[in-house]
Amino acid sequence: MRLSMLVLSALLLSAAVCFAQATAQAETGFSIGNLDKTADPCVDFYQYACGNWLKKTQIPADQPEWVSFTELYERNLVTERNILEKASAGGPNRGPIDQKIGDYYGACMDEKAADAKGLGPLKPELERVAAVKDKGALIDAIAHAHLVGPNPLFNFYTAPDLHNADLVIAYIDQGGLTLPDRNYYIKEDDPKMVEMRKRLVEYATQMFTLAGQSARQAADSAQTIFEIETALAKASMDRTLRRDPKNRDHKMTRDAAISLAPDFYLARYFTDMATPSFSELNVSNPEFFKQVNDVVESEPLDRLKTYVEWHMLNAAAPWLSELFVDTNFRFQQALTGQAEIQARWKRCVDATDGALGEALGQRYVEETFGPEGKQRMLKMVDELEKALDEDIRQLPWMSEATKKQAKLKLVAIRNKIGYPDVWRDYSKLSIQPGDLVGNFLRANEFESRRQIAKIGKPLDRKEWGMTPPTVNAYYSGSRNEIVFPAGILEPPFFDKKMDDAVNFGGIGLVIGHELTHGFDDQGRKFDPQGNLRDWWTDQDGKEFEKRASCVADEYGNFVAVDELKLNGKLTLGENTADNGGARIALMALLNTIAQDKSGKAADKIDGYTPEQRFFLGFGRVWCEKRRPEYSRMLVNVDPHSPGRYRVNGVVENMPEFQKAWGCKAGQPMVRENACRVW
Repeated sequence: MRLSMLVLSALLLSAAVCFAQATAQAETGFSIGNLDKTADPCVDFYQYACGNWLKKTQIPADQPEWVSFTELYERNLVTERNILEKASAGGPNRGPIDQKIGDYYGACMDEKAADAKGLGPLKPELERVAAVKDKGALIDAIAHAHLVGPNPLFNFYTAPDLHNADLVIAYIDQGGLTLPDRNYYIKEDDPKMVEMRKRLVEYATQMFTLAGQSARQAADSAQTIFEIETALAKASMDRTLRRDPKNRDHKMTRDAAISLAPDFYLARYFTDMATPSFSELNVSNPEFFKQVNDVVESEPLDRLKTYVEWHMLNAAAPWLSELFVDTNFRFQQALTGQAEIQARWKRCVDATDGALGEALGQRYVEETFGPEGKQRMLKMVDELEKALDEDIRQLPWMSEATKKQAKLKLVAIRNKIGYPDVWRDYSKLSIQPGDLVGNFLRANEFESRRQIAKIGKPLDRKEWGMTPPTVNAYYSGSRNEIVFPAGILEPPFFDKKMDDAVNFGGIGLVIGHELTHGFDDQGRKFDPQGNLRDWWTDQDGKEFEKRASCVADEYGNFVAVDELKLNGKLTLGENTADNGGARIALMALLNTIAQDKSGKAADKIDGYTPEQRFFLGFGRVWCEKRRPEYSRMLVNVDPHSPGRYRVNGVVENMPEFQKAWGCKAGQPMVRENACRVW
């Protein structure tokens, strides 16, 4: 319940895994020293751009991967740690913001206290579930769980109405799984997924044992979790189908939703959640509620209680005593291959950012991001928007009628750079020194109630969906906006010491990527106001789908790890954005060079033309090493392609790349049937 669903496309997967530790690595930011000049850029440009970086770089033990995002995230963590350690030291002049972030971080860092308390801080929550006497009362326990942390059984959240984006409404949706995706429960032809099912049962058995159950009880409880979650998985919609917003568009009356799944006791649930009065909501997957209603009806109460207890226990495990923390990490380790758990301070920085992100963000922005940074970014965004406008006007396959509508949408895109204009008010959130789990639960409830209060109210278009220190960016279709937190506006994405060519290949391409999301296979279905509306002519829609299919087929043939190929349809939006973003970022660079009256912008640097440095800057951003376990997981859940294909998959389609590097027909980086949407 904690985060409203923005219908957003982010630049990088926001995984449950936290990123952190730095070790001796290849050079930070863009450097000629990272290139492999023994490689032929027309044969494997990724190897050329990243080869020496790949040779020098080791994945830190506490990481599932190492890429520009994690590299920069690590540097940001150090900045945040310094802020939080100062705030947690206290002092007579400490203001409300520093009190909250300092006490949250300080309580989190007190590992001795967490070990001494063991399961104690969570016992009231588990006892609440244990005291349930009937299935009607079970929904009360589920509602409370939704408020304070996990989402057993289903998801409840708020978001703009798909057909009236100025209004926030309630949504109910599928949910309730521990493993990353439904396929982990039901796919039989993938031995690794079968193995993860066994790992889940082992993990749950260990956790229930730590919580005080006998060996037999714990084993039975774990099997209960697996069986109930498998039933939920079978009822869940495939994530590729969920990419189409039309498949999640099922607005109905409150009474109809209640009747759809009577054993969910939704009327009682909404009362428990203290929602404002509402008469309509969106049921993102009605079939899920129909099928899971039968599960709730047929399952004995005790098994359902065990399932809810499990989600409370699993959610709190990282903040309990060492045995719980280690057991939880070993399960995550099986998914990601991460060799070691992060240092506690890194986990606590992340936790504070998650709970009080705009309070910590204020201090972060004061130290790292001034008005001049915002102005430089706004100027680049303006250049990219002009380039996208030019690109749309020149498209040979789109009619003038649709081009006119596309122009209206482009002009309407809102740009958010660095940090919010209005900071979130945390004054009603109580953060207590030494109360780690209590702070965790209260912060979750604070955010849940903040989201619930939006129901029936106008959409606040000033709100952000990421915190300022976040190393990421996103486009939201329902808000028609692009958002760039301060956290990503550093090398290698943006470096004020570098030439325009490298910066346009870095942050410029990120900007182009997010702008293109407004016109990818999902974004194109939303109009300038953020409403789900078809503004395309029938013929132009068919032309788009034909070109998008080319991209899906291209990437669907790339091998991610072992025998696993990418899911071209799952990754279609991100791949479309990468391809379009690269093209318009290069256009913006060439326009900038043309405007430079001194002529210096066109000079070679280190022997490379601006066009070549643009592509080298692009390649550097996606130099990446992943553990094989993590790669396997991401193939199933991540809409982004691995770094190698985010680079080579794009340049294969670009005549501009082939011209810049003198590539010839028949070479691997010259795709015979190149794909182009934007």
